[in-house]
Amino acid sequence: MSDASSPGCIPDLGASRPPIRQDHVPRAIAYMIDATIAFAISSATSKWLVASYPIGEVLFTRTAVSLFALLLVILPRVGLAAFRTKRLRHHVMRSFSQGCSQAFLLIAFSLMPLASAVAINFSAPLFIVLISVLVLKERVGFSRATALIVGFLGILIVTHPGAETFQIGAIFALANAVLYASVTVAVRGMTATESTETLTTYQLVLLTAIFALLLPFGATMPDTGDAALMLFNGLTNAAGQYWWTKSLHLAPTSALAPFQYLSLVWALLIGFLVWGDAPTAALLAGSAVVVGSGLFLLWREAAR
Repeated sequence: MSDASSPGCIPDLGASRPPIRQDHVPRAIAYMIDATIAFAISSATSKWLVASYPIGEVLFTRTAVSLFALLLVILPRVGLAAFRTKRLRHHVMRSFSQGCSQAFLLIAFSLMPLASAVAINFSAPLFIVLISVLVLKERVGFSRATALIVGFLGILIVTHPGAETFQIGAIFALANAVLYASVTVAVRGMTATESTETLTTYQLVLLTAIFALLLPFGATMPDTGDAALMLFNGLTNAAGQYWWTKSLHLAPTSALAPFQYLSLVWALLIGFLVWGDAPTAALLAGSAVVVGSGLFLLWREAAR
């Protein structure tokens, strides 16, 4: 999926100079909005495909198509400079984490409505703070503690756990949220030395290799229509991955986070139009609580 209004093009990278990160918030916001649309469409397509094909096959075809499409754009512009890095270990760690994150999210898509899984995914800012408190021993004040408690209450409203209502898909959606939080922080940190092209290229090369390992556990030859859907899925994912990485390269995470929540709007709309998933009062209320607490935490961290 490509939006004709998307700003900018791939910059020409100097082979001898490391990329210099400069903040351009308006452009970054435009890239992030484009990315949320692309990811919502790709997520919906993936949810449709996993109903008929193994998750490993859907992940591999989506990533392989994305890799091929982006290399056709990146290599003529920057050549092999896209592979020049001194942080290979960080790329591997980031890709492994993101691979697990994407697998968990597709499992969640196969088990629960699209919008519910996306809503739980937006608890990521809560986990960023929680991990920093538990692992880094950061002090948590009254405001942060309250926001955490309220945010997790919002997750409970969305998942409505109970003996008869709890969905196992919610566990995978929560696991994805934790990993997604770590990936977002890692990518922003790596943009200090890595270009958008290098980050995206290594991500897709490594993810394609990781997901190829899942093919022996199950793969089905798609018919013409589903093969076209897999191709479309890869292209929309390629656009989303590049725009998302580009936005993090151009602006701080705190400036972009509010616009990432647009993914929930697109997921609600697509879920209703494609699967007839009318948003419940619990989903809307819980989503509002999760989004509100997440935005409050991001605002507090940005202010600090």
